[in-house]
Amino acid sequence: MFRRLDDAISVFGQLPPEAMAEAAAAGFRTIVNNRPDGEEPGQPSGHAIAAAAEAAGLAYHAIPVTHSGFTEGQVAAMRAVLDATDGPVLAFCRSGTRSTLLWALARARLGDDAATLEAKAAAAGYDLAPIRPYL
Repeated sequence: MFRRLDDAISVFGQLPPEAMAEAAAAGFRTIVNNRPDGEEPGQPSGHAIAAAAEAAGLAYHAIPVTHSGFTEGQVAAMRAVLDATDGPVLAFCRSGTRSTLLWALARARLGDDAATLEAKAAAAGYDLAPIRPYL
């Protein structure tokens, strides 16, 4: 179900609150919500997901990213989550693409090689071409 980028993080599309118990059972320790509330009708609220994550024993971080692009603040926030988390992270947005791109930008700021990031993303079915110049 979840798309593994590396040992530290997996990504996925929209996760409902009831998926938090499954994420915890799969060994994830932290949830990162990269989807802004109200992006699409019927989408679960970040508050509901946060409450379900907490109930499942998961840390929860909201770093919403719109389709207008990424800010340095969002990249820094993702970097901080990746630095501070003890255990695997599960990040999600509508399709997993924004989560993957934000992960790659954060990992590049941590010194990861661009080609390695591209290979990891490609293995999970994602293309880093839109952000390649920033890696």
